[in-house]
Amino acid sequence: MILPALQKGDAVGIVCLARKVSLEDIQDGIRLLETWGLRVVLGQSVGAEDGYLGGPDELRRTDFQRMLDNPEIKAIFSARGGYGTTRILDQLDFSGLIQNPKWIIGFSDVTALLCHLQTLGLESIHGTMPLLMGKPDSEEADESLRRLLFQEPLSYSVPANAHNRLGTATGQLIGGNLILLNNIIGTASDVDYTGKILFLEDVGEYYYNVDRVLVHLRRLGRLKQLAGLVVGQFSDMNDTAVPFGKDMPQIILEHCAGYGYPICFDFPVGHVSRNLALVVGREATLQVTQEGATLAYTQTSF
Repeated sequence: MILPALQKGDAVGIVCLARKVSLEDIQDGIRLLETWGLRVVLGQSVGAEDGYLGGPDELRRTDFQRMLDNPEIKAIFSARGGYGTTRILDQLDFSGLIQNPKWIIGFSDVTALLCHLQTLGLESIHGTMPLLMGKPDSEEADESLRRLLFQEPLSYSVPANAHNRLGTATGQLIGGNLILLNNIIGTASDVDYTGKILFLEDVGEYYYNVDRVLVHLRRLGRLKQLAGLVVGQFSDMNDTAVPFGKDMPQIILEHCAGYGYPICFDFPVGHVSRNLALVVGREATLQVTQEGATLAYTQTSF
């Protein structure tokens, strides 16, 4: 389901779905949203805390539920990622959202929620969040998000990469944080990989653990089912005392050997300042050539 474009004057909400955040921490993001002509409504979970979390589970759940059920709120941002979204996911009621869809925006830990929405036939945005917005180095990420929210034409081109596998694929975009995708397997939030273009990113992981998760996806048949693969940023990677001996491209290509779909490496999505916004659940075409790669949506509006 293609969601309608935001309009100037629309109200948008900010809630804490995961790790706690202070109002001061998101001031730059609030100011940026206001320059876009949007009215920012803060949830009660902003500034709340329960140890690591942005308030107790029930507070975060009811806060988000109110935003989901409020017809005046046209989009909801997770203030930041961290951990905690899956703790409340099964207690949420999405019936109102299905009747009156609105944009849900976030990444990292929010991957579980974005996948859950896709199982309901709803689009969402894997993109930057208020904690990270409005910074000197976030302009490209911020602008890509604005263009998607206001349904302005948008496609991405990235330089050629020696590890790329050439080809063209069309399918719905799925994906996000690799560890979260593995975490939701077998739950109500698990998505169908068949014929999809999968994008992946992560931060602070060990090479062996990324390999272990990809082994799991391969054993499940998930990697074989894909139409295409977009490898985003795996930033701040760690290695063990005994080196794993393979880098990210080598790990990816090993587990995708024998599958003929195109693979694009080094796509600007993930825990980096240039975190370009992607519509999860929207059909797109990935084209990988010797000159580079492009990712473009096959449909952009009603």
